[in-house]
Amino acid sequence: MTDTLLVGIDGSEGGARAADFAAQRAKESQARLVVAYVIEWSPYSFNTPQENEVRHKRREEEISRAESDVVGPVLESLKNQGVEATGVVRHGHAADVLSHLAKEEKVNQVFIGRRGLTKMQALLFGSTAGTLVQISPVPVTVIP
Repeated sequence: MTDTLLVGIDGSEGGARAADFAAQRAKESQARLVVAYVIEWSPYSFNTPQENEVRHKRREEEISRAESDVVGPVLESLKNQGVEATGVVRHGHAADVLSHLAKEEKVNQVFIGRRGLTKMQALLFGSTAGTLVQISPVPVTVIP
């Protein structure tokens, strides 16, 4: 049975480093790599039906743009490196979505970049990496 690895990307340099590191691990272990991009989105909003229709359309546009502009280039690079990879774009809170994907895809390990929050921001808001480390069902490697 082939191992499956998950890497969360966000279009940043940290996300690119995480993707590179995960690609190396996937090549070394001949694992399948799932590349995930999460669009921060709250399902909790009180809208009119017209607002919901606009919101749904905007959501679909965001997914399409993320697939072509962020995930697509990473998948192409991985393909050129000989890494078997698939892409996933979801809406939600990044740590929650990545934790859910880890279960859904039955991954063995998750890789994520550490975004450079200031100490005050991290204290007030927490970090995706920190939250994911706490809630993930599998080991998480945070790439600096």
